[in-house]
Amino acid sequence: MSGFHLPPALVCLRIVCGFFFIPHALGKFTARDAAFGFFNAAGFRPAPPFAYFAMVLELVLATLLLAGWYLHTVAWVAAIYLFIAAAAVIKVERKWLWHISGCEYPVFWGLCCAIVATSA
Repeated sequence: MSGFHLPPALVCLRIVCGFFFIPHALGKFTARDAAFGFFNAAGFRPAPPFAYFAMVLELVLATLLLAGWYLHTVAWVAAIYLFIAAAAVIKVERKWLWHISGCEYPVFWGLCCAIVATSA
């Protein structure tokens, strides 16, 4: 099943998952020092290459999810990426709730991407 032949609810979920990557990527660019600090604290050293790679990957994932191209593979890559992000947040912040800088949000988002992947 391609990204164009999913049930309407899953098409909406795919689009939301794709759009959410855009501000996530732009935040790494506009708040580079904070992004570098987080990547450094999470153990990704040197931080700038990891942050820029993450930013580019997020923009590619957003584009492909929004377009519905290679959906099965792209949604799995997005889910795995987000679970790695959640693990990094746990390592740095040691919190669950998203509103206090916890990992709840990337876990939820990763699960949404996994649902899209299994349905594609």
